[in-house]
Amino acid sequence: MGTMKVIADRSALLEAVNIIAAVVPQRTPSPALSCVKLSAARAAGGGGGGVSELTLSGTDAEHSISMSLTQVDVTDPGVAIVSAHKLQQILANIDQSDPTVTIELDGELCSIRGANSRFKLHAYPSSDFPPMPEFDAASKAPGVRAVFTHTAGGLMRLIARTVFAVARETSRYAINGVLLKRDGKRLEMVATDGRRLALCRAQARTSPTDAGSGASSCIIPTKALQLLLRLAGDPEGAVRVAITDNRVFFAIMDAAEGEGGKKGAATTAAPRAVLSSALVEGTFPPFEDVIPKDQDKKVTASTDELARAVRQASVLTNEESRGVRFAFSAKSKRLKISSRAPEVGESEIEMPLTDMVGDDLEISFNPQFLTEALKAVDEGELKIELKASNKPATIRAGDDFLYVVMPVNLPQ
Repeated sequence: MGTMKVIADRSALLEAVNIIAAVVPQRTPSPALSCVKLSAARAAGGGGGGVSELTLSGTDAEHSISMSLTQVDVTDPGVAIVSAHKLQQILANIDQSDPTVTIELDGELCSIRGANSRFKLHAYPSSDFPPMPEFDAASKAPGVRAVFTHTAGGLMRLIARTVFAVARETSRYAINGVLLKRDGKRLEMVATDGRRLALCRAQARTSPTDAGSGASSCIIPTKALQLLLRLAGDPEGAVRVAITDNRVFFAIMDAAEGEGGKKGAATTAAPRAVLSSALVEGTFPPFEDVIPKDQDKKVTASTDELARAVRQASVLTNEESRGVRFAFSAKSKRLKISSRAPEVGESEIEMPLTDMVGDDLEISFNPQFLTEALKAVDEGELKIELKASNKPATIRAGDDFLYVVMPVNLPQ
């Protein structure tokens, strides 16, 4: 089955294996599918030297991740296929004072050594490991629908402002993911569970290697976006995105170091990590239709004060009375938030409003739906638009975030 020997930074290797293990299934009919593929290579360098690199790969058939580590010294290039979760446990339990670990493959056994510990894992033939989808092949395929670039920080912002609103359990499979729309330079991400909707917009960067400048969209599974949040790393780096008919690919590039150690545009070197995922099938609902357009009550409030008040009021709610009542006063420009749980107690919190235009209004919401949205808002102030106690409210932050939430009925 071959040989391999590599000395790796323990903490960097553990971090990478933790991410791979989040994809790899622990129970599967195919033992190799529960494994991580370790590919150790030494590329030729100037002056007769070389650059060591260890690539880790894992897949559950729906999602695939490849990550490259350069904090390694490869003395014997090769490929080892070992249990991802056992390797994760070994690395987590090796003495943390060990700065490095040595991984050595000899036939059917792979040894992992720290300063005072040694483990051996059964290794599988490399031919048993499933082929990994490749970003370059997908981005250059004739049927690719879109290829574009966005900053890692900007993409993480889009995800963080929408993914919390995805449906957890529903028979409507198309809303078990986030809609990604790209039209020229405009990017949108949208998520809904039928009771709320989160939308975030951004401007995409342009690149000479972009493809498919027309409108395109896809529905990305929640798991893929959560993995991407863990992979992104440097917010100043770039992420190359490729959308095909049935998969989406993300190639994460770290920012390059310029003169004086300052970070600039993303390097054109190979990506640090590649994530691919099957797309959610189905048609996303026409979300534009549920965004209210006739709200006549406009409220401006401090994001932090509103978040704090909602958290306080939610303490005295329970499963039977999962809601808090909001009483907006235009004259006094104040908001009273109250909650009541039978046989538990009640609360009342008041806060000032920066401004309010329109008539007074009382309306009730699920506090969790507000708390999750407010966590995603980093602007100091937000705007709340209202119509009636039985009509949805709209929360806007800046020019790029919109959140629609349905009210709940509470007993008087």
